[in-house]
Amino acid sequence: MTMSEEHTVETKSSSSWQLPAIIVLGLVALGGLGFGWSASSKLDSTQQAVATQLKATQQSVQQDMSSLKDRLAQDEKANADLQGDLKVVTGKLKITQGQLKKAREEATKLNDATSQKLTALDTSVHSELATKATSDDVKTVDTKVVGVKTDLDATREDLKMARSEMGTLIARNHDEIDQLRRLGERDYVEFTVTGKNKPQKVGNVTVELKGVNEKRNQFSLAMTVEDKRFEKKNRALNEPIFFYTSGTHIPEEIVINKTAKDTISGYVSIPKANSQVAASTTKSGK
Repeated sequence: MTMSEEHTVETKSSSSWQLPAIIVLGLVALGGLGFGWSASSKLDSTQQAVATQLKATQQSVQQDMSSLKDRLAQDEKANADLQGDLKVVTGKLKITQGQLKKAREEATKLNDATSQKLTALDTSVHSELATKATSDDVKTVDTKVVGVKTDLDATREDLKMARSEMGTLIARNHDEIDQLRRLGERDYVEFTVTGKNKPQKVGNVTVELKGVNEKRNQFSLAMTVEDKRFEKKNRALNEPIFFYTSGTHIPEEIVINKTAKDTISGYVSIPKANSQVAASTTKSGK
């Protein structure tokens, strides 16, 4: 074999080996490109999914924050309302406490005034008795007064009636008037006045209805005592109206315990002592 033939054989042999190698390298390169493209696509998809999820999470967080802000605002408003209500209640409580204190003070003053009136009345009665009776008579009368007072106190406890500023019991209906009659201290004249401006004689006083306020249970009337006329406006039920007649030291009283349209009903309470004085005056006049 010559040199040229050997060179040709080597060339052919080299060419036959290089081509498959190039093909293999090409396939490897194509595979690498394909794998890289696939990985890149997956990475893009993953990035998009992550971005979408992150955006959804941000929106959810924003919604939660907005909801929390709304709830916080509502709580602050509710707290402000509660504070306002608390101030109102506190203010009313202070007013109520002030009114209660004032009522207690007025009740104390009223009790003191009643005690003073009763003391003055007792002194007046004893002075009157001292000028008209002997010492023995006064003692007898005092004993009777003590006995009557004891019975009266016991009856007051049993009846549980309201008491006026003059210490008299106030009857609210016919049955209670009968109970007071049985005590024997006063005469009770019951009456009913129907119609306005129609004077009606009741005992030793003339009563004239001027008006009735049914909603407030109040009435207004005019009364004439020994040719003297007085008007009493906007008086309440079971509120005694006191008046004196000539020569007496114990007041009489009018009590209205029922009202209707242009109608009032009640009683006049006349102390026994006043009845005796009136009888004595009549006899002296004759």
